[in-house]
Amino acid sequence: MRKIILLFITLVSVLTTSAQKTKKERRDEKRQRINALVKQEEEGVIAYRKHSVFGIKLTNDGYGAFYEYGKAQSVNKTLLFQLDWAERRHNKEEKQTNPFIPASPFTYGKINYFYPLKLGVQQQILLGNKSNKNGVAVSANFGGGISLGFLRPYYLEINDTSNGSRRTIKYDGPDSSTFVSGTSLVNLSVSSTGLGKGWGELKLTPGLYTKAALRFDYGRYNEAVSAIEVGLFAEYYTKGIPQVVYFKQDKFFMNIYVSLLFGKRK
Repeated sequence: MRKIILLFITLVSVLTTSAQKTKKERRDEKRQRINALVKQEEEGVIAYRKHSVFGIKLTNDGYGAFYEYGKAQSVNKTLLFQLDWAERRHNKEEKQTNPFIPASPFTYGKINYFYPLKLGVQQQILLGNKSNKNGVAVSANFGGGISLGFLRPYYLEINDTSNGSRRTIKYDGPDSSTFVSGTSLVNLSVSSTGLGKGWGELKLTPGLYTKAALRFDYGRYNEAVSAIEVGLFAEYYTKGIPQVVYFKQDKFFMNIYVSLLFGKRK
């Protein structure tokens, strides 16, 4: 029994020592690789020539996601191609419901969902590189492109008092007066139809956008991209965007955002 215990202790000790050695070897290899990349960039050699990343973002008026392909032009410059989608909400949107009638909340006066789809090009310039041990690389991005503003009508489902059935209405034609009768809507069993309706009625308003941002890359010398970006969008459309009744249909929009990026470098 004693021999078995001694053998077990010896085996555990050998495995632990081997694991520690392997971990140390991996750290040393990573440090050497990063040092080599740093030296190459100091000599003007591009470490990674392209990247492909996805991002999710929160804005002051909604949320969105984007895809980005980047192609290095030099050690300090990268050309970025971006496809960006978002949902933008009007700052006067307010959900309502009747606590005495079981129904999902609805947004009073909302006319359309607003989905900007942007396709553009940006120039990225490295402002400050990270060291070979820690820190972040800071880059400035600026550029612009086209913005396609897709509008999807907002529908409400209400009780039809004429026959006691349920039907859907939107801010259009004979239903527009019912759509904005706030007191009547709250007293009815009203609910939003959600994501399932209106996709076949999309309307397009074209426009242009410009963008400026700062990117904080804390995975600069890794194949995996890990970064945070904060920035500003400005968009202008060819005609006003109808979002909520009784409020101005704006052509110009500006918003700030913060996004999380993840992907790969090659």
